[in-house]
Amino acid sequence: MYGFVQPPARHNHEDDPEASKLLSNGGTPSVAIGATNSAVAATEESAHSNKAHGHQGSILESMANSGLISCLLFKQPALIQHRDTLRAVVEFGLIMIWYFVADRTTVVPWGEKSYSRDVFIFLFVVLTSVALGTSIRAFKMPLLLNRPQTEEWKGWMQVLFLLYHYFEAKEVYNAIRIFIAAYVWMTGFGNFSYYYKTGDFCIGRFAQMLWRLNFLVFFACVVLRNSYMLYYICPMHTIFTVFVYLALAIAPQLNVNHGWLFVKILLCFAFIFVTWDLKFVFYAIWSPFKFILGYSDPRNPTEDVLHEWYFRSGLDRYIWVYGMLCALVHPQAAAVLKYIDELPVIRRYTARTIILSLCGVASYYYYITVYSKPKYEYNTVHPYTSWIPITLWIIIRNITPWLRVHSLRLYGWLGCITLETYISQFHIWMKTDVPDGQPKSLLVLIPDYPLLNFALVSGLYILVSHRLFDLTNTLKNAAVPHSNNALLLRNVILMAVTGMVLYTVVAFLYTTTTRVLA
Repeated sequence: MYGFVQPPARHNHEDDPEASKLLSNGGTPSVAIGATNSAVAATEESAHSNKAHGHQGSILESMANSGLISCLLFKQPALIQHRDTLRAVVEFGLIMIWYFVADRTTVVPWGEKSYSRDVFIFLFVVLTSVALGTSIRAFKMPLLLNRPQTEEWKGWMQVLFLLYHYFEAKEVYNAIRIFIAAYVWMTGFGNFSYYYKTGDFCIGRFAQMLWRLNFLVFFACVVLRNSYMLYYICPMHTIFTVFVYLALAIAPQLNVNHGWLFVKILLCFAFIFVTWDLKFVFYAIWSPFKFILGYSDPRNPTEDVLHEWYFRSGLDRYIWVYGMLCALVHPQAAAVLKYIDELPVIRRYTARTIILSLCGVASYYYYITVYSKPKYEYNTVHPYTSWIPITLWIIIRNITPWLRVHSLRLYGWLGCITLETYISQFHIWMKTDVPDGQPKSLLVLIPDYPLLNFALVSGLYILVSHRLFDLTNTLKNAAVPHSNNALLLRNVILMAVTGMVLYTVVAFLYTTTTRVLA
C-alpha cells in the first residue's frame, strides 16, 4: 500500500524554503534539502574543518549547536526559525493522542461489523462514478505505467482493501491477496526503475525511503504498545525494498549490462527460494529477529511467533522480483506498444483485438483454475500465480494511448496516502481495543445510524491520513538529508539519544504514578 512502491514524488512542501531545518545546525540553512551551491560549498568547508579538529569533537559540537538542542533549551531564535517543524511535531503528537483515545479508551463507543454485498458494491460503484465524472485527467506523454496511472491503481485497490476490512467481506479474500501482491510488485518495479535510471545509491536517499515506510508505524507501535508485525505490510515492503537496493547497489558497475542485471534478478529468485521455500532456512535466518518480527494475536495466541511473518511475507515472496524483471524489460514493452500505435488503422485494431482476446482467454482460465479456489487452497498457489492477473491488468490498462494518458485523479490522490490509510484504519476507523489486537470492531461516532456513522468516521479518517502523509514528509525533510552522510549520522544520534531520554522520563513518571495510585 501503501505509498511504498515508487520513488516518492516531490511535493510543494519539499521545495518550501521554510522546509523545516529543526535538526540542521542552529540557524544554518546550508544543510537543508535543496541547498544552494554556496550552501554545499559551506558544507564541504565544514567537512575539511572536521578533519582538522577531529571527527568526534566536530560531531559533539554540531550536536550542541543543532536546531533540536536549541529548541529543547527554548532559545527564542531557534523556536521562531523552526516553527514550521515544531508545529508539525505538535500536530503529529495530537494525532497520536487521537489514535490512543479512539482505540484504547471507552470515550468513543464501538460497534459490530456487518457485511452486505449490496452496500459493499454500491459504495465502490458510487465512488468510481464520482471519480469518472469529476476527476479524469490527461497527460501529454502516453508512457507505459506512468506515475499517475500507478497511483490510480494503488488508489482503487486501497479502497476495496479498506472496505474489505471494514465490512469483513470475506468473499473477496482472493482479490485482496492479488491487490497486496500488486503493491509488492510495485515495490520491485518502482525501486528498480529508480536505481537503474539514476544510479543514486546514497545512504541519505535510502534512509528517506525507510523513514517514509516506518516513521508512522514506529510511533503507532510505541504509543499503542503494538508489535511491528501487526502492520505486516510495513515490514514486508521494508525488507523487499532493502533487497532491491542491495541487488543493484552491490557491484553497481554491472547495472549497465542487461545480461548482468538479468543474472542479478535470477540470483534474487534463487535467494528467495532458498530462504522461504526451505522453511528451516527461513527460521534460521529470521529467528534472531523475533524481537521485531515476532507476533502473537492476543485473541488467538501461538508459540510460533514467526509464523505470521513467514505466512505474510511468503505469500508475496516472488512478486517483487517479478516487478524488477518488468522494470528491466519496460523499455522493450513500451516500444512494442508504440509500434502497435503507429500501425495502419486496420492492422492496429487487429493487433489490439488479438491481444485483448488472448488476455480474455487467459483471464477466464485463471479465474476457473486458480482464483475460484477456496481461501486456503488459493493461498498455496498464490505465490506462484499472482503475476498472472497483474500482467493481464497492465496489458489491458495500457493497450491504447488514450488509456495510458488518462487517469482518475481521485483514486490517484487516494493512492498517495495508502500507507497512512492502512495504518490509521486499525485505530481511528475501526478499533483493536487491546495491544496487538486485530481490528474486530468499528469506531462509532453516531450510534444507531451505521451509514451516517460510516460517512462521518470515513471523512475524519481520510483527513487525518492525508495530514499524516504531509507531516511524515515535512519531518523527513527536516531530519533526513539526502546527500550529507555526516549530518545524517549526527541526526540519527540526536534522535536516538533524545528518544531514550524521553522514554526513560515517561517510564519513570508512569511507574511513580502507578505506585502512588496503588
